[in-house]
Amino acid sequence: MSVFLITLQAVFALLGIGLLGFWIIGRRRVPSDTLGFLSSLAIDIALPLLVVANLISDFSPQEYPDWWHMPLWWLGFTAIALAMSLSASLLVRREIRSEFTIGLFYQNGLFFPILIIGGIFGQGNPYLVPLFLFVIFYPSMVFSTYTLFFRKSVQKQKLNWRRIVNPVLVATIVGLIIGFVQARDHIPDFLITIVTMVGAMSIPLFMLILGGNIYNDIMYKADNSKRWYIREVVKFVVVKNLIFPLAFLALLLWLRSDFTVALIIILQAAVPPITALPILVERCGGNRKMASQFVVASFIFSIFSIPAFIYLFSRFFPLPL
Repeated sequence: MSVFLITLQAVFALLGIGLLGFWIIGRRRVPSDTLGFLSSLAIDIALPLLVVANLISDFSPQEYPDWWHMPLWWLGFTAIALAMSLSASLLVRREIRSEFTIGLFYQNGLFFPILIIGGIFGQGNPYLVPLFLFVIFYPSMVFSTYTLFFRKSVQKQKLNWRRIVNPVLVATIVGLIIGFVQARDHIPDFLITIVTMVGAMSIPLFMLILGGNIYNDIMYKADNSKRWYIREVVKFVVVKNLIFPLAFLALLLWLRSDFTVALIIILQAAVPPITALPILVERCGGNRKMASQFVVASFIFSIFSIPAFIYLFSRFFPLPL
Protein backbone atom coordinates (compact mmCIF):
# COMPACT_ATOMS: atom_id res chain seq x y z
CA MET A 1 0.00 0.00 0.00
CA SER A 2 3.09 2.27 0.07
CA VAL A 3 2.45 3.30 -3.55
CA PHE A 4 -1.01 4.55 -2.57
CA LEU A 5 0.35 6.53 0.37
CA ILE A 6 3.24 8.03 -1.61
CA THR A 7 0.88 9.17 -4.36
CA LEU A 8 -1.62 10.44 -1.79
CA GLN A 9 1.08 12.60 -0.21
CA ALA A 10 1.99 14.05 -3.62
CA VAL A 11 -1.66 14.94 -4.31
CA PHE A 12 -2.06 16.39 -0.81
CA ALA A 13 0.97 18.59 -1.48
CA LEU A 14 -0.84 20.00 -4.51
CA LEU A 15 -4.01 20.47 -2.49
CA GLY A 16 -2.14 22.24 0.30
CA ILE A 17 -0.61 24.79 -2.07
CA GLY A 18 -4.00 25.30 -3.72
CA LEU A 19 -5.62 25.90 -0.34
CA LEU A 20 -2.94 28.47 0.43
CA GLY A 21 -3.86 30.33 -2.77
CA PHE A 22 -7.54 30.09 -1.79
CA TRP A 23 -6.73 31.58 1.64
CA ILE A 24 -4.50 34.34 0.25
CA ILE A 25 -7.22 35.64 -2.08
CA GLY A 26 -10.01 34.98 0.42
CA ARG A 27 -8.27 36.95 3.16
CA ARG A 28 -7.35 39.72 0.68
CA ARG A 29 -3.65 39.27 1.41
CA VAL A 30 -3.09 40.23 -2.21
CA PRO A 31 -5.53 41.75 -4.73
CA SER A 32 -7.37 39.35 -7.03
CA ASP A 33 -5.84 41.18 -10.00
CA THR A 34 -2.48 39.73 -8.95
CA LEU A 35 -3.59 36.36 -10.32
CA GLY A 36 -3.26 37.71 -13.86
CA PHE A 37 0.37 38.67 -13.28
CA LEU A 38 1.12 35.34 -11.59
CA SER A 39 -0.50 33.45 -14.48
CA SER A 40 1.70 35.25 -16.99
CA LEU A 41 4.78 34.60 -14.85
CA ALA A 42 3.96 30.90 -14.54
CA ILE A 43 2.88 30.21 -18.14
CA ASP A 44 5.27 32.43 -20.09
CA ILE A 45 8.42 32.20 -17.95
CA ALA A 46 8.55 29.61 -15.16
CA LEU A 47 7.01 26.62 -16.97
CA PRO A 48 9.09 26.99 -20.17
CA LEU A 49 12.24 27.25 -18.05
CA LEU A 50 11.22 24.12 -16.13
CA VAL A 51 10.96 22.26 -19.43
CA VAL A 52 14.32 23.59 -20.66
CA ALA A 53 16.03 22.76 -17.36
CA ASN A 54 14.90 19.13 -17.42
CA LEU A 55 15.71 18.63 -21.10
CA ILE A 56 19.17 20.17 -20.72
CA SER A 57 19.92 18.02 -17.69
CA ASP A 58 18.43 14.70 -18.76
CA PHE A 59 17.81 14.51 -22.52
CA SER A 60 20.21 13.06 -25.05
CA PRO A 61 19.45 11.08 -28.21
CA GLN A 62 21.66 8.29 -26.91
CA GLU A 63 19.60 7.83 -23.74
CA TYR A 64 16.26 8.35 -25.52
CA PRO A 65 16.70 6.92 -29.04
CA ASP A 66 12.94 6.44 -29.36
CA TRP A 67 12.05 9.93 -28.14
CA TRP A 68 9.90 10.56 -31.23
CA HIS A 69 7.54 7.76 -30.18
CA MET A 70 6.09 9.88 -27.37
CA PRO A 71 4.28 12.47 -29.56
CA LEU A 72 2.80 9.57 -31.52
CA TRP A 73 1.51 8.00 -28.30
CA TRP A 74 -0.01 11.38 -27.46
CA LEU A 75 -1.83 11.45 -30.80
CA GLY A 76 -3.32 8.04 -30.09
CA PHE A 77 -4.30 9.02 -26.55
CA THR A 78 -5.88 12.26 -27.78
CA ALA A 79 -7.92 10.52 -30.47
CA ILE A 80 -9.32 7.98 -28.00
CA ALA A 81 -9.97 10.66 -25.35
CA LEU A 82 -11.87 12.76 -27.90
CA ALA A 83 -14.04 9.81 -28.93
CA MET A 84 -14.79 9.00 -25.29
CA SER A 85 -15.56 12.65 -24.48
CA LEU A 86 -17.98 13.03 -27.37
CA SER A 87 -19.69 9.76 -26.48
CA ALA A 88 -20.01 10.69 -22.79
CA SER A 89 -21.52 14.07 -23.69
CA LEU A 90 -24.71 12.23 -24.62
CA LEU A 91 -25.26 11.71 -20.88
CA VAL A 92 -26.14 15.38 -20.37
CA ARG A 93 -28.54 17.91 -21.86
CA ARG A 94 -27.73 19.31 -25.28
CA GLU A 95 -27.30 22.88 -24.00
CA ILE A 96 -24.42 21.93 -21.68
CA ARG A 97 -22.68 19.34 -23.83
CA SER A 98 -19.98 21.76 -24.91
CA GLU A 99 -18.86 22.46 -21.33
CA PHE A 100 -19.10 18.76 -20.47
CA THR A 101 -17.11 17.61 -23.50
CA ILE A 102 -14.33 20.18 -23.29
CA GLY A 103 -13.89 19.43 -19.57
CA LEU A 104 -13.46 15.73 -20.27
CA PHE A 105 -11.18 16.20 -23.25
CA TYR A 106 -8.66 18.74 -21.92
CA GLN A 107 -6.82 17.09 -19.05
CA ASN A 108 -4.34 18.73 -16.68
CA GLY A 109 -1.63 16.89 -18.54
CA LEU A 110 1.52 18.56 -17.27
CA PHE A 111 1.32 20.07 -13.79
CA PHE A 112 -0.29 17.16 -11.95
CA PRO A 113 1.92 14.49 -13.57
CA ILE A 114 5.08 16.49 -12.82
CA LEU A 115 4.40 16.63 -9.08
CA ILE A 116 3.06 13.09 -8.85
CA ILE A 117 6.05 11.66 -10.71
CA GLY A 118 8.39 13.70 -8.51
CA GLY A 119 6.56 12.59 -5.37
CA ILE A 120 6.78 8.91 -6.28
CA PHE A 121 10.23 8.69 -7.86
CA GLY A 122 12.04 11.71 -6.39
CA GLN A 123 14.23 14.26 -8.12
CA GLY A 124 16.32 13.26 -11.11
CA ASN A 125 13.90 10.55 -12.22
CA PRO A 126 13.91 9.42 -15.89
CA TYR A 127 10.20 10.06 -16.52
CA LEU A 128 9.97 13.86 -16.82
CA VAL A 129 11.71 14.03 -20.19
CA PRO A 130 9.29 11.50 -21.78
CA LEU A 131 6.42 13.45 -20.19
CA PHE A 132 7.55 16.72 -21.81
CA LEU A 133 7.93 14.96 -25.16
CA PHE A 134 4.47 13.40 -24.75
CA VAL A 135 2.77 16.78 -24.26
CA ILE A 136 4.97 18.83 -26.60
CA PHE A 137 2.04 19.68 -28.90
CA TYR A 138 -0.71 19.60 -26.27
CA PRO A 139 -0.82 23.34 -25.37
CA SER A 140 -0.89 24.26 -29.06
CA MET A 141 -3.73 21.82 -29.66
CA VAL A 142 -5.75 23.26 -26.77
CA PHE A 143 -5.50 26.88 -27.90
CA SER A 144 -6.20 26.07 -31.54
CA THR A 145 -9.23 23.80 -31.01
CA TYR A 146 -11.19 24.88 -27.92
CA THR A 147 -13.53 27.15 -29.90
CA LEU A 148 -14.63 24.19 -32.02
CA PHE A 149 -16.63 22.78 -29.10
CA PHE A 150 -18.94 25.83 -29.04
CA ARG A 151 -21.06 26.31 -32.13
CA LYS A 152 -22.72 29.49 -30.89
CA SER A 153 -19.87 31.51 -29.45
CA VAL A 154 -20.51 35.07 -28.38
CA GLN A 155 -17.84 36.19 -30.82
CA LYS A 156 -15.66 34.59 -33.42
CA GLN A 157 -12.28 33.67 -32.02
CA LYS A 158 -9.42 34.45 -34.36
CA LEU A 159 -6.51 32.06 -34.67
CA ASN A 160 -3.83 33.27 -32.27
CA TRP A 161 -0.43 32.11 -33.43
CA ARG A 162 1.19 33.40 -30.24
CA ARG A 163 -0.79 30.80 -28.33
CA ILE A 164 -0.18 28.02 -30.85
CA VAL A 165 3.56 28.68 -31.08
CA ASN A 166 3.61 29.02 -27.30
CA PRO A 167 6.55 29.35 -24.89
CA VAL A 168 6.31 25.69 -23.78
CA LEU A 169 6.56 24.46 -27.38
CA VAL A 170 9.50 26.77 -28.07
CA ALA A 171 11.21 25.72 -24.83
CA THR A 172 10.82 22.04 -25.70
CA ILE A 173 12.30 22.55 -29.16
CA VAL A 174 15.22 24.54 -27.71
CA GLY A 175 15.88 21.83 -25.12
CA LEU A 176 15.80 19.12 -27.78
CA ILE A 177 18.22 21.04 -30.00
CA ILE A 178 20.64 21.49 -27.10
CA GLY A 179 20.44 17.75 -26.45
CA PHE A 180 20.94 16.81 -30.10
CA VAL A 181 23.99 19.03 -30.66
CA GLN A 182 25.33 18.13 -27.19
CA ALA A 183 25.78 21.77 -26.22
CA ARG A 184 25.14 21.17 -22.51
CA ASP A 185 28.83 21.35 -21.60
CA HIS A 186 29.16 24.76 -23.26
CA ILE A 187 26.44 26.40 -21.17
CA PRO A 188 27.75 28.24 -18.06
CA ASP A 189 26.67 26.66 -14.79
CA PHE A 190 25.22 29.90 -13.48
CA LEU A 191 22.78 30.04 -16.42
CA ILE A 192 21.65 26.49 -15.74
CA THR A 193 21.19 27.41 -12.07
CA ILE A 194 19.03 30.40 -13.01
CA VAL A 195 16.91 28.34 -15.40
CA THR A 196 16.49 25.55 -12.85
CA MET A 197 15.57 27.83 -9.93
CA VAL A 198 13.05 29.90 -11.89
CA GLY A 199 11.57 26.77 -13.46
CA ALA A 200 11.09 25.24 -10.02
CA MET A 201 8.61 28.03 -9.22
CA SER A 202 6.12 26.87 -11.85
CA ILE A 203 4.23 24.18 -9.94
CA PRO A 204 3.71 26.20 -6.71
CA LEU A 205 2.66 29.18 -8.82
CA PHE A 206 0.08 27.20 -10.76
CA MET A 207 -1.46 25.74 -7.63
CA LEU A 208 -1.60 29.15 -5.92
CA ILE A 209 -3.32 30.52 -9.02
CA LEU A 210 -5.76 27.60 -9.09
CA GLY A 211 -6.69 28.15 -5.44
CA GLY A 212 -7.22 31.86 -6.02
CA ASN A 213 -9.32 31.29 -9.12
CA ILE A 214 -11.46 28.75 -7.29
CA TYR A 215 -12.17 31.35 -4.62
CA ASN A 216 -13.15 33.92 -7.23
CA ASP A 217 -15.37 31.50 -9.16
CA ILE A 218 -17.06 29.72 -6.25
CA MET A 219 -17.14 32.16 -3.34
CA TYR A 220 -17.62 35.41 -5.24
CA LYS A 221 -20.73 35.59 -7.41
CA ALA A 222 -21.21 38.93 -9.08
CA ASP A 223 -24.78 38.04 -10.02
CA ASN A 224 -25.63 36.65 -6.56
CA SER A 225 -26.37 33.30 -8.19
CA LYS A 226 -26.04 30.31 -5.88
CA ARG A 227 -26.85 27.58 -8.33
CA TRP A 228 -24.96 24.33 -8.02
CA TYR A 229 -25.05 21.85 -10.90
CA ILE A 230 -24.96 18.78 -8.68
CA ARG A 231 -26.35 16.22 -11.12
CA GLU A 232 -24.09 17.34 -13.97
CA VAL A 233 -21.05 17.52 -11.69
CA VAL A 234 -21.61 13.98 -10.39
CA LYS A 235 -21.84 12.65 -13.95
CA PHE A 236 -18.70 14.54 -14.89
CA VAL A 237 -16.68 13.20 -11.96
CA VAL A 238 -17.78 9.61 -12.59
CA VAL A 239 -16.71 9.79 -16.22
CA LYS A 240 -13.54 11.87 -15.79
CA ASN A 241 -12.16 10.38 -12.59
CA LEU A 242 -13.34 6.78 -12.85
CA ILE A 243 -14.33 5.67 -16.35
CA PHE A 244 -11.47 7.38 -18.19
CA PRO A 245 -8.62 5.85 -16.15
CA LEU A 246 -10.31 2.44 -16.05
CA ALA A 247 -10.73 2.43 -19.82
CA PHE A 248 -7.14 3.46 -20.49
CA LEU A 249 -5.77 0.98 -17.96
CA ALA A 250 -7.63 -1.79 -19.77
CA LEU A 251 -6.23 -0.52 -23.07
CA LEU A 252 -2.68 -0.47 -21.69
CA LEU A 253 -3.02 -4.05 -20.48
CA TRP A 254 -4.23 -5.07 -23.93
CA LEU A 255 -1.40 -3.22 -25.70
CA ARG A 256 1.22 -4.38 -23.17
CA SER A 257 2.94 -1.01 -23.32
CA ASP A 258 6.32 -0.44 -21.73
CA PHE A 259 6.33 1.04 -18.24
CA THR A 260 7.25 4.64 -19.13
CA VAL A 261 4.53 4.99 -21.76
CA ALA A 262 1.98 3.26 -19.54
CA LEU A 263 2.79 5.49 -16.55
CA ILE A 264 2.39 8.70 -18.52
CA ILE A 265 -0.85 7.59 -20.17
CA ILE A 266 -2.50 6.44 -16.93
CA LEU A 267 -1.60 9.79 -15.35
CA GLN A 268 -3.04 11.67 -18.32
CA ALA A 269 -6.25 9.67 -17.99
CA ALA A 270 -6.57 10.05 -14.21
CA VAL A 271 -5.86 13.76 -13.67
CA PRO A 272 -8.56 16.48 -13.41
CA PRO A 273 -9.36 18.93 -16.23
CA ILE A 274 -7.02 21.69 -17.32
CA THR A 275 -7.09 24.55 -14.81
CA ALA A 276 -7.80 27.12 -17.55
CA LEU A 277 -11.10 25.40 -18.40
CA PRO A 278 -13.37 28.14 -16.93
CA ILE A 279 -11.48 30.82 -18.87
CA LEU A 280 -11.72 28.93 -22.16
CA VAL A 281 -15.43 28.29 -21.63
CA GLU A 282 -16.12 31.94 -20.82
CA ARG A 283 -14.29 33.11 -23.95
CA CYS A 284 -16.70 31.05 -26.04
CA GLY A 285 -19.81 32.31 -24.26
CA GLY A 286 -20.28 29.12 -22.26
CA ASN A 287 -21.22 28.55 -18.64
CA ARG A 288 -18.09 29.46 -16.67
CA LYS A 289 -19.70 28.65 -13.33
CA MET A 290 -20.46 25.09 -14.39
CA ALA A 291 -16.95 24.66 -15.78
CA SER A 292 -15.49 25.87 -12.47
CA GLN A 293 -17.59 23.35 -10.57
CA PHE A 294 -16.37 20.58 -12.89
CA VAL A 295 -12.75 21.52 -12.14
CA VAL A 296 -13.23 21.83 -8.38
CA ALA A 297 -15.21 18.60 -7.99
CA SER A 298 -12.82 16.60 -10.15
CA PHE A 299 -9.84 18.04 -8.29
CA ILE A 300 -11.27 17.14 -4.88
CA PHE A 301 -12.26 13.63 -5.97
CA SER A 302 -8.82 13.08 -7.53
CA ILE A 303 -7.23 13.39 -4.09
CA PHE A 304 -8.18 9.77 -3.58
CA SER A 305 -8.91 8.54 -7.11
CA ILE A 306 -5.40 9.23 -8.45
CA PRO A 307 -3.62 7.33 -5.63
CA ALA A 308 -6.14 4.50 -6.02
CA PHE A 309 -5.52 4.18 -9.75
CA ILE A 310 -1.75 4.46 -9.39
CA TYR A 311 -1.93 1.63 -6.84
CA LEU A 312 -4.10 -0.43 -9.21
CA PHE A 313 -1.72 0.40 -12.06
CA SER A 314 1.24 -0.79 -9.97
CA ARG A 315 -0.38 -4.21 -9.59
CA PHE A 316 0.04 -4.75 -13.34
CA PHE A 317 3.04 -2.48 -13.99
CA PRO A 318 5.33 -2.75 -10.92
CA LEU A 319 6.86 0.59 -9.99
CA PRO A 320 10.68 0.62 -9.80
CA LEU A 321 10.85 2.25 -6.37
